[in-house]
Amino acid sequence: MSRWEPNAPGRLREAAFALYTEQGYDETTVAEIAERAGLTERTFFRHFADKREVLFAGSEGFSSAFVQAIDAAPISDPLLSVVAAAVEAAGAAFPPVEVVGRRRALILANPELLERELIKLYSTANAIAEALRRRGTPDAAAVLAAQTGLSALQVAMDRWIDDPAGRPWEFHVREAMDAARSLADDPRLAARS
Repeated sequence: MSRWEPNAPGRLREAAFALYTEQGYDETTVAEIAERAGLTERTFFRHFADKREVLFAGSEGFSSAFVQAIDAAPISDPLLSVVAAAVEAAGAAFPPVEVVGRRRALILANPELLERELIKLYSTANAIAEALRRRGTPDAAAVLAAQTGLSALQVAMDRWIDDPAGRPWEFHVREAMDAARSLADDPRLAARS
């Protein structure tokens, strides 16, 4: 092992990403991740509970960014505008788009990781809905707005990752939220109900 160097979590995360990409998530061990990072398994477990958490560490900051933005929004703002601002703010918790793209590809390629991602998103939806309830939003509207926000987030993320023009996160959030708002006004949808 090499002598102490800073940023053990970042080195472990980078080593894990590289190994997951090279040989697959299931085939990669914690020992291999630690070795690639020039650290010990013990150091790995000081920072992450298991090899899945390398991809999910920091999700508390993501949920917290949503809740803080909702709590800070003026009470008079329309519900979907509050949620849109929260989705934009949550983007501040993201690493660079290249890292987000790599992470997303790894998660989508592995059912165990996708399951963990969905659990984390469910938890985030509950936190958003609770923040909206504290603002006086009725329960059903809070849940629908939270789920709409997360759906818009997922659409925005896909477009942000794949955008050849490299437009910023906020651009894609606004597009996704505008599309969500337009659903309520689409006469083709109203005619089917």
